[in-house]
Amino acid sequence: MNEIRTPQSSRRAFFGLGGLAAAGLIASDLVAAPVEPAQAAPPVPRPREVDPEPLPVRSEPFADGGPETRDASISSAVPTAAPVAPGRQYTTFSAAAKAAGASTSAVFPGYNPTGHLLRRATFGARSSDVAQLKQLGVNKWIARQLAPATFADPIGNAAWKAYPLAGASAAVIRKSIAEFSWDAVFQTAQASLARQVFSNRQIYEVTVDIFANHLHVPLPGEQWHTAPSYLTGVIRKYAFGSYTSMLLAAMKHPAMLNFLNNDESRKANVNENLGRELLELHTVGIASGYTEADVRNSAAILSGRSWNWKTGAYVYNAADHVTGPVRVLGFSHANTTAAGGQAVGDAYLAYLAKHPATARTIARKIAVRFVSDSPSDDLINRLAAVYLKKNTSILETVRAVFLSSDFWASVGTRMRRPLEDAVGTLRVLNVGRSTASKTPLSWLYWNLNEAGHTPHGWMPPNGYPDVAAAWLGAGAMIQRWNLHRTFAYGWWKGLVYIAPEKIVVRTAKMTTLQWTTAVSKKILGVAPSAAHLEAIITGVGRTPGSPAPTSGWECGKITTLLLDSPYFQLR
Repeated sequence: MNEIRTPQSSRRAFFGLGGLAAAGLIASDLVAAPVEPAQAAPPVPRPREVDPEPLPVRSEPFADGGPETRDASISSAVPTAAPVAPGRQYTTFSAAAKAAGASTSAVFPGYNPTGHLLRRATFGARSSDVAQLKQLGVNKWIARQLAPATFADPIGNAAWKAYPLAGASAAVIRKSIAEFSWDAVFQTAQASLARQVFSNRQIYEVTVDIFANHLHVPLPGEQWHTAPSYLTGVIRKYAFGSYTSMLLAAMKHPAMLNFLNNDESRKANVNENLGRELLELHTVGIASGYTEADVRNSAAILSGRSWNWKTGAYVYNAADHVTGPVRVLGFSHANTTAAGGQAVGDAYLAYLAKHPATARTIARKIAVRFVSDSPSDDLINRLAAVYLKKNTSILETVRAVFLSSDFWASVGTRMRRPLEDAVGTLRVLNVGRSTASKTPLSWLYWNLNEAGHTPHGWMPPNGYPDVAAAWLGAGAMIQRWNLHRTFAYGWWKGLVYIAPEKIVVRTAKMTTLQWTTAVSKKILGVAPSAAHLEAIITGVGRTPGSPAPTSGWECGKITTLLLDSPYFQLR
């Protein structure tokens, strides 16, 4: 597949609304038009001959030492924030935070490590998250989050179980719904959304999202009865495990084999899709220098891996496996028997998972999500070293992010994508779950579908872009603002809302400025500058010294203007 080209875009303001824009409450460094990664037609299967002079697989913008990935391409073509300067690793999370103590940003002028942590390590900080972090401290809070099995998650579990076909096996799905129905994939995607909104295990859920996009199979898609179990049996199962195990499971799962056409691969006519994407997207990356001969050998190694359409079970068809010597990068095997082809494939996948280039690929994915659109090579190399030293452990690589001063110094360098904005809004407003929560979450799912960002909904195999430049645009911002109002005022019935006038408790003689400041700290974890607070208050038609508002309408308007601002849109 071809990666995204350098976008041609005009610069446009990211934020700006009435008095907020007039007061300068805009993220002027976050500007761009939306970017739509283009997809090439699937490659035509070719015989497995060897090129006399193998040519490097390079497509713009990767030629001549360009960016390694699609996200790197977008962020380098349309810079959205200054790269975070290289830091170093520490032995405790608090030491790493202390080392970055002087770090500030234009939007977050003070240094508040706990606020920064909650903005990045969760989809949005509920009051309970804030209270627990205050009680445990940084070291114990992160350690607890990195051990999700050690604490209960009753609300998150109940939210998932409300969707009976979420993550179900192919056999169960075939017995439960009509053939080719998308009921199970929609239930699985909406259950994922419910987990993100209600789960206490937030670092785990963020990591699931990273790898659901990395080893991507779309929901919905043609894999109507196999994709649900792919999410649970591959992504969720190994999200805090080893990437080697996750990759091996993915390459034996019917959903992946069907999505990337390996089930169409035959000895006489090998389909290259999975073999190519395994190299380009899932492991070493296009900058590793693999060749077209490597691609054909990769596809040959994976030949024979298929599945039973009726049962939805994985099958290895030895008759379809290509035998003969194979070589991909530094991996080689005699591959003498068809019966032994599956074992050759497993050895090949284990080799790729432990390749230094794969370590950089995984390290960059994690660094982009938690640190910056443009993480430094130094940070990527440090995380990659941990990945290799810890035997491809995803958990330890994620832990290493929080042990880096780079993470703690990256205040305000990440933007919430549409899903993260919506889920974050529900969480910071402490919107609760009720027995009728499925209906508004279904509405939210379809709203996010219009924004192009439902859970696991990206159609191409490269997963959603994870940099700001891919998500900017005036229409997209209006859609976000509308959701802020929907949730602040509780317009979608079926969730448990806190009335906007009750977000904070009023004290005697409390002014509008004092109330707005208290609400800011409650939902943003930070107080905006005096000029920005005054702009918000003026936008509501009040003065800073006037008595605190009591009407739900005025209180809701203040709340939504805070959510519209970079103080919430940036993470």
